[in-house]
Order: sequence, then structure tokens, then C-alpha cells
Amino acid sequence: MAATIAHGWFSATDTNRRKIATSEPFWVRALLIALAVSFFGLFLLLPLGVVFAEAFKKGWAGYAAGVLNDDALSAIKLTLLVAAIAVPLHLVFGVAAAWAIAKFDFRGKQLLLSLIDLPFSVSPVVSGLIYVLLFGTQGWFGPLLADSNIKILFAVPGIVLATIFVTFPFVARELIPLMQAQGCDEEEAAVVLGASGWTIFRQVTLPNIKWGLLYGVILCNARAMGEFGAVSVVSGHIRGRTNTMPLQVEILYNEYNFAAAFAVASLLALLALVTLGIKRFVEWRLAASGKQQAFIERGQS
Repeated sequence: MAATIAHGWFSATDTNRRKIATSEPFWVRALLIALAVSFFGLFLLLPLGVVFAEAFKKGWAGYAAGVLNDDALSAIKLTLLVAAIAVPLHLVFGVAAAWAIAKFDFRGKQLLLSLIDLPFSVSPVVSGLIYVLLFGTQGWFGPLLADSNIKILFAVPGIVLATIFVTFPFVARELIPLMQAQGCDEEEAAVVLGASGWTIFRQVTLPNIKWGLLYGVILCNARAMGEFGAVSVVSGHIRGRTNTMPLQVEILYNEYNFAAAFAVASLLALLALVTLGIKRFVEWRLAASGKQQAFIERGQS
């Protein structure tokens, strides 16, 4: 009963605060909403509509010809392959890094945080040039790789490495603040009860972070499939072999094959819409989990 009364008091207080915060005149609110909707329509909905309109400009036959030819299918398969390699690696690393940073104190912790954020500060094109410097013919390891008949640049390994670099922070950066906010109380209680490290992770830590983890994976996958700059530098633009979907769009557009270019671009736009929908669902679940946790804490107090 006390918890219910307390929850009702907090809800009433929050409602009053929202009323105070939104007490501007009607014309001010209407103007702000109109500006936001106009900006949204002009810079987001209109370009998105143009992409799909141009993609289907020649009908279903033209659209199918653009996305089902050998080069486009090869680009789609390569994009999916790169994402299938990069995202699971980041899932494992992101969980491990977030767990270490949020749950333990160790020397070099701030350095690890800085390294995780490094791809946010470096241009994707520059990151691609770094791999050229390392693995190119005149690079540091180029002669050694050539002697061993190992090809990194202008091949799938180089594209995977470049994608891994630019998507490095997404999973870890979503989990670190979440795990820090949750604290270590539940894990410490599990240790006192004699649970092993794997049991603690599987039954305590993972259920608490599952929606944040899914959120980070979604963002990581979207960036992996849509990356252009770094992949463009290391791919070599070999048609049917090292072109991902963004590179295929560029090549078709430069060849004035606009219908095919927009057809492939529509697949990326559709991916963005699906990602947005899943992202919104995960945000809703995260908010619901946060409200539930806050209600439990209020009831306990």
C-alpha cells in the first residue's frame, strides 16, 4: 500500500513538473511543432521518398533488374558477410570491455576507454588509409604478406578490418553506462551464495543488460552495412568481388544507371527503417525496465 501511495505521489509530482515545463503559450508550442515537422519532412521524409520513387521509376521489372543482377547480388552477399563477421566480434568484445570497465578498477582503465572512443574521432577515410599504410604493397607488412601470398587489401579481409574499426565503439559504449548504473550489488550477492563466474554472467548480468546489448548490436549492424568511407579506401572497387552495397550504389550512379543505383539504395533505406523500428522497440523496453526498477526501489524504501 505504501509503495502504491508513494508511486502515485511521484507520478503526480512528475505530471505537475511536466505541466510547468510546457506552460508556454499555444502559438509558441504550435510554432515549435510546425518547425520540427517541417524540418523532419524536408530533410528526412522527402529524400527517403525520392529514393523509393526513383527506385520504382521503371516499375517492378526495372527494380528487379537493379537488385537481382550478379553484381548487385554479390554486393549484397558481401555486405551481409562483413556484418556477420564484425557484429559478433563486437558483441563479445563489447560485453567483455564493458564488464571490465564497469565492474573492476585496474591500471589503464582510462586508456581503454579512450581507445574505445578512438573511431569516433578518426575519419573513416583516414582509418582506411591506416590499413593501406600497414598492409599495402609499400606498407609495413606488405612485403611479408606478398611473400606469404596473403591478401588483405582489395579483398574481404581488408573490408572486414576496416568495418571492425569504424564500428568498434557501438556495443561497448551502450553497455558501459548501463552496467555502471546497475552497480555490482547483485553480482556480489551471487558470489556470496557461491555462484561461479559463468553462472553470474548468464543468470545475473546478461538478463540485466540484454536490451542494452541488443540496442548496441542493432546500431553496430546498421553502421557495418552502411559504411562507405573506410571500405571505399581498402576495397579496390572490384566489381562483383569487393563492392559492398554502398560502393555498388556509387558505381551505378557514376555510370548514370540511376534506376539501378536507387534500387540498391532502397535496400539500404529499408534496412534503416527496419533498424529504426527495432531501435524504437528496444528503447521502449529499456524505458519500461527502468520504470519497473525505479518502482521496485521506491517500494523498498
